[in-house]
Amino acid sequence: MTLRHLDTLLLRLFVLMWVTLVLSHLVAFSVVVGVRTQSRQILGLAPEPTGWQRPPPGMPPGAGPAGPSRPPGPPGPPGPAGPPGLAGAGRLPIPTLPSLPPGNPFGLSPGGPGAGGPRMSTPLLWLDYGLRALVIALGALIGARWLSAPMRRLSQAAHGLSGSLARREALPQLDAGRGTREVREAAQVFNTMTQRLQQQFDARGMHLAAVSHDLRTPLTRLRMRLEALPPEARTHAARDLHEIDELLDATLAVLREQHENALPGVVDLGALLQAIADDLAEQGQQVEVSLPAGLRVRARPAALRRIVGNLVSNALRHGGSARLSAVADGQGVTLWVDDDGPGIPPAQLAQVFEPWVRLDRSRGHAGHGLGLAIARELAEHDGAQLWLANRNGGGLRACVRWPPVNDMSART
Repeated sequence: MTLRHLDTLLLRLFVLMWVTLVLSHLVAFSVVVGVRTQSRQILGLAPEPTGWQRPPPGMPPGAGPAGPSRPPGPPGPPGPAGPPGLAGAGRLPIPTLPSLPPGNPFGLSPGGPGAGGPRMSTPLLWLDYGLRALVIALGALIGARWLSAPMRRLSQAAHGLSGSLARREALPQLDAGRGTREVREAAQVFNTMTQRLQQQFDARGMHLAAVSHDLRTPLTRLRMRLEALPPEARTHAARDLHEIDELLDATLAVLREQHENALPGVVDLGALLQAIADDLAEQGQQVEVSLPAGLRVRARPAALRRIVGNLVSNALRHGGSARLSAVADGQGVTLWVDDDGPGIPPAQLAQVFEPWVRLDRSRGHAGHGLGLAIARELAEHDGAQLWLANRNGGGLRACVRWPPVNDMSART
């Protein structure tokens, strides 16, 4: 067993408490003894006797190996006889204690053998207790910060994990060779968890890319079979196939951006929305665009097109039409996609962003409840916010807000 196996949180806490208590006793003892010594020198009192200077058991106060420690005072009343066999046996004179000079802030007694040894006054007791409490409090504060530092690092890494996953950045890792045994084990578990999360996200993206790519083959066969259809049916089928192609291209473009970890760039929002509206208008859809000129946002082009496409598709599916408008202010650029549908119950506005959640099964609408979930994920990936609200006049409003683009980034 090595020392690293013995380095546990329990051992560190034990050593910290023991060292703090011992240090508090040493500090309090040193300061109090120093204060007593200085005070006695200032007051002109004799130094306090040490253990070897005190009279041994059985010897009367004032006597010792070198005789009395101070000259005896005037004779006093008779007293009990001293121990037999000692010089001066019989009645012993009682020494008179010298008076203390004025200005004795600590209430020191003269001490010495005649006073029964040194005594600690109430102010010195409070000083002793106060110093011990102060040293223990400082030790507890330093120890708490020392022992809680690994938890703070783990908390910061956990908070950064969700943001890194959303932005497709490198996931945070903890130093598994630092700290106590419990801390090292927790760091290893956290690092393993982040690696598995990264593998799951990569596997999901590869699966989507494979599906999108494999759909090209059946689509090609469908195009070849369109020649056998009547002209009118052929036109509608070709339009549907073209839409499927665009969806596959958009999905592959988004996955490519995520895989390459492309940084968001400045995009002309007005031009992109107008292109989407024109494509839908050619298909007979009712889409209106009302935008001021010069609106720019920082986003990935393929992801932005997928976000707006999902929101407009929901508006057309549930409301029959879509109206796009935007405004720029100090908080950034806000896009609104309005429809004239039935709206969503307020209690379920947040629920519709969950994957596979559909609120319109009885209405016969197609879909699997993934459009809004994908749109929100892509928006948050670019630092935007997406939410839904019911309009006062009826219908639903989807809102997307991008942070402001500074002038330098806009020019680039």
